[in-house]
Amino acid sequence: MSLVGPRPLPVEDFERVGMSDDFWDAIQDRARVKPGMTGLWQISGRSDVEFKEMVLLDLYYVEHNSLLFDLEILFETIPAVLFSRGAY
Repeated sequence: MSLVGPRPLPVEDFERVGMSDDFWDAIQDRARVKPGMTGLWQISGRSDVEFKEMVLLDLYYVEHNSLLFDLEILFETIPAVLFSRGAY
């Protein structure tokens, strides 16, 4: 596990959402990077973001993965946590 990366999906997310096979194939791309403690989804609103948008954010991260992008996400995590942005 790393500091920045997509979080692993809980099993209930797979059972709850019926999406096309192409969508589930795209989810496999998330496995190209290590899972992380924070990610683009967490700084983009967490529970305010729908499941499909969360997966698309994770795929964006996979495609644009870099040290600079990781640092940007880490710095954006601080206010997201402190101000509970998108928290239940």
